[in-house]
Amino acid sequence: MFASLVILIRQAIGKSRFNQTRGQAIGLHCKAITNFCNFVGIDSKARQTLIRLARNNGKRLGFMA
Repeated sequence: MFASLVILIRQAIGKSRFNQTRGQAIGLHCKAITNFCNFVGIDSKARQTLIRLARNNGKRLGFMA
């Protein structure tokens, strides 16, 4: 779904900068999940499950192109 947009952005800004930006976005997303889990009181095993779910949803939606 979003794969074509991701590919166009990667071509526009360059693969190196794209990977750096993508890595930062993934790090921020994982940090947000961790902060949420700490706030709600979810243990680390469940947190890892949520992070894997986010990764798999990203793949399914085409963000991992």
